[in-house]
Amino acid sequence: MSKTSKVLNLRDKISGNEVDLSLCNLSEVPVRELALFPKATVVDLSCNNITSLPPEFCNLTHLVKVDLSKNQLTCLPDDLGNLINLQHLDLYNNKLTTLPVSFSQLRSLKWLDLKDNPLEPGLAKAAGDCLDEKQCKQCSSKVLQHMRAIQDEVDRAREKRLLREKELEKKREAKQREREAREKEARKREKAEEKDKRRKEYNAQMAALAAQEQQKKRSEEKKKKNGQSAADKKAVVESAPKPRRSLIGLMFKLLLLLLLGLAGVAAACRLTDLQREAMCVPINAAVDDGLSWAREQEGVVRQLVQNLSSAAKEFLESTQASKN
Repeated sequence: MSKTSKVLNLRDKISGNEVDLSLCNLSEVPVRELALFPKATVVDLSCNNITSLPPEFCNLTHLVKVDLSKNQLTCLPDDLGNLINLQHLDLYNNKLTTLPVSFSQLRSLKWLDLKDNPLEPGLAKAAGDCLDEKQCKQCSSKVLQHMRAIQDEVDRAREKRLLREKELEKKREAKQREREAREKEARKREKAEEKDKRRKEYNAQMAALAAQEQQKKRSEEKKKKNGQSAADKKAVVESAPKPRRSLIGLMFKLLLLLLLGLAGVAAACRLTDLQREAMCVPINAAVDDGLSWAREQEGVVRQLVQNLSSAAKEFLESTQASKN
């Protein structure tokens, strides 16, 4: 059957504000079709094979009276409490054991029939017998009280659960903070240890450089000292013979000059006209005596000359060595 035909058939079953769908062998409620007729506030779905109500049924908030008696309902939707305008609800002869907690929100409900349902003991006691109009009104009032008590218990349980979850969350957050604090402290300690390690390495490098610099300085001072000592020794070596060489040279020059002078005087007295002068007579005599003595001492003179030659040779060698 198409949607259009359903709508037409549903339209045929509407009379004023009532929709009579009883004895239609329905297995489900035509919620979409009912939603198209918001003025139909009374719906009779009794004597069908409906086993459950779809969640969308709870959106039919315009409903005031609903008859679901003599069906196969085993449960009602959780959001049944959204039917805020519902005043009359007939659930006679179904297979219900419990009602949804949101049932307590049906504050407009004035009439309820739950007899011939396998209700749980607490709910059955609250529902009563529902044998007449008065008992059905009492059933509505007492079942609402019973469901409100259950709602309160559910709310308390939910609050307790939320509180436990909040406490657990606080504990988790506290543990997380503790873990983060420990990790932060560990990182801080690692950084401090790393910094201390770098400082020690730096100090060791500076100490090594200072030791190298000190060693280099001592080495330079030692070299400088050794160089100064060598220079002093060289200066002493170079300066020590100089006075001796200068004195010997001076004496040698004076002696040579004296000899040359004497030789000149002797030559002048013997070879010139001055030989007859009185001053040359002793000189000539001395020269003659000297020549005679020299002839007599020729061997001695030769030995003396050799000694002088050897001495002069040694003097020249020592002088050359000192210059090198």
